[in-house]
Amino acid sequence: MDSENLKQETTTIVGDHGRIAEMGNSSDALVSLIREKMESVSPSLCIYVAPEVLRKGNENSFEPVLVSIGPFHHGKQGLEAMEKHKWRYLRALLNRRPNLESVLDDCVKAMKQLEQRARKCYEELSNMSSNEFVEMMIVDGCFTIELFLTYCKKELRQRREPIFANSWMLFSVRSDMILLENQLPFFVLQRLFELVPIPKQCDQSLLELAFRFFRILIPGDDDDILHEKFSREGNHLLDLVRNTYLPSYPKVLPKQNNEMYRNVNPAEKLMHSGIKFKRATDGISLLNIKFANGVLKIPPLRIHNYTNNLLRNLIALELCSVNSTMYVTSYVFFMDGLIQSPNDVQVLRQHKIITNRLGNDEMVPEFFKKLVCDQNIVGKDNFYAGLCEQVNAYNRRTNKWFNLF
Repeated sequence: MDSENLKQETTTIVGDHGRIAEMGNSSDALVSLIREKMESVSPSLCIYVAPEVLRKGNENSFEPVLVSIGPFHHGKQGLEAMEKHKWRYLRALLNRRPNLESVLDDCVKAMKQLEQRARKCYEELSNMSSNEFVEMMIVDGCFTIELFLTYCKKELRQRREPIFANSWMLFSVRSDMILLENQLPFFVLQRLFELVPIPKQCDQSLLELAFRFFRILIPGDDDDILHEKFSREGNHLLDLVRNTYLPSYPKVLPKQNNEMYRNVNPAEKLMHSGIKFKRATDGISLLNIKFANGVLKIPPLRIHNYTNNLLRNLIALELCSVNSTMYVTSYVFFMDGLIQSPNDVQVLRQHKIITNRLGNDEMVPEFFKKLVCDQNIVGKDNFYAGLCEQVNAYNRRTNKWFNLF
């Protein structure tokens, strides 16, 4: 929640003081008012508009190019073509049961019950009417479910299905579905999944289907552990993907509160100082970086076409979420410090820590530099501050030893 929204809500609560005074001893009315104010500061808020500090010059990283999900970009010009596909997917999903109207009626009733809860998940209130909002939840939710089903079960696809016949289209749809501003609350998807007819050949849960659809975005080799992490409680699909990135190593606390430990020195400089690099092989988390005995172990990162938008939206999610630790943001800052030049990329590539699918090595430092456009975002919440302190201290100690000769 940003400071402006918090200020507005605080003003509203303070302004209600007069209303409380007018109620006298009416406990029921007072309970109702307190509950109303509690709900106005919604703990359910989880789908945000990307902050301006991240949007500036990077609007394309937060706005869908093919398909809208949720109210923020609903009806946006340029996305009309995909609306036909969404309705077609809705029909294909519901038509698997003879009594289509009965299933649709169940969906409408269920979404009506969830409407207010769902609206509170969004940072900006939608001016959509109740019927429009419910229709949006059903169409977008059922499209998502059918997309997962047809991705995992090829026999369910229609002949020459456009989304799967064109690799660029599937790439665009998947890219749009990891945008922070393009989400449905997961409880909406789960409730619809319980109501719609699921094909007999599919015995997988919604979480299992979603994991398979997004698996290409998730680094690591251990499918069982990654699926377990993906299946932990999450507010929406982007949140579930973020679960798989979270480190399993405890935070190394810095011994000193000093700005010089906020980030690590470049890889080439560290190598010349005697620090060795090693590719971490646990296959559990991209963020499991460890330093011990002069060896810096870093999990492999494959930079491909999805990487920029995914990392940028994960950073936006962490920046907006009040209770979120800046895990991914700290990782990006760490890698930005480590990779300052093509020579640093070469060091990491030689140890199979970096695989660059974007082009030449000159692009990689710029890639991370653009992600950390504001150096103050991570602040004191840098998960790797203690690790940076250890690495940089080792670097200085080794240089001091060399200078004696």
